[in-house]
Amino acid sequence: MSSSGSTYGDIHRYEPARESTAAAIAIVLLAIIEVVFVFMFTYGLVSGWGLSDTGNMFLGGVLAVIFIDLAFILALYRKEFLPDVMIVKKRRRKWEDVYIREDQVEGTEFGTGAWDQVKRAVYPYYKR
Repeated sequence: MSSSGSTYGDIHRYEPARESTAAAIAIVLLAIIEVVFVFMFTYGLVSGWGLSDTGNMFLGGVLAVIFIDLAFILALYRKEFLPDVMIVKKRRRKWEDVYIREDQVEGTEFGTGAWDQVKRAVYPYYKR
């Protein structure tokens, strides 16, 4: 579904999410695995596995698996359950973000004192 509007904020393209059952089941299974690994990491942390060299490496590996599993959950959710939406944005020239008008590309004199020059250097968008 797309619209022909070209004003700022119009939805240019909208594709609904697939919402497949297989992805939902995979997310639930990955969440169960996530809970098991979080419990294992917590148990190892409380029982002192991190005090030995091999136990510390094991806890680091379990923590890495936790974050990788979470990344797969979020990737599946984004791909299968979020719609693909493209909106129209206003195109700007490079100088428009910093300056007010095109004739002010070289900048203007802000102040003559040293403190005014420091304020202008630290915060260049002052009184835009």
